[in-house]
Amino acid sequence: MKQIWAPWRAEYIEAEKDGKCVFCTAPLKEPLEGLVLYSGKISSVILNKFPYNSGHLLISPIRHTALLEELTPEESADMFRLMAHAVKVLKEVFRPDGFNIGMNLGRAAGAGIDEHLHMHIVPRWNGDLNFMPVLSDVKVIPEHLHKTLEKLRPRFSDL
Repeated sequence: MKQIWAPWRAEYIEAEKDGKCVFCTAPLKEPLEGLVLYSGKISSVILNKFPYNSGHLLISPIRHTALLEELTPEESADMFRLMAHAVKVLKEVFRPDGFNIGMNLGRAAGAGIDEHLHMHIVPRWNGDLNFMPVLSDVKVIPEHLHKTLEKLRPRFSDL
């Protein structure tokens, strides 16, 4: 039997699903509720509610679009600016050994939410693939999302 403590998952499981786009609604919520690190006029940065690792961030345009080719030059530039800032902040706070950065465009490519384009930034550490996922198909996230938000949010306030 596998027992993993992940208290934030109960909130998601028990919450009513309203069918609204998380990337459209999260920036409108209080930071703690929406896991919002930054919400600008063009793009936003939120914590992934189901992270691969601590500090797993999602950057998306404010405008609802699923197609990369529909991004305006301003949206593309703003998302890249936020990506660079996020990497800098994550290096300072979590000191990862590397990053996975990318997009899953479309359901077939692995997008869990394919109706709103978004970029993943996943901090990685040498050896972060330990025996738990290899032998037990279990991933342990060592820090609660609200603690991660508390650490990272002040570093996005100057944007």
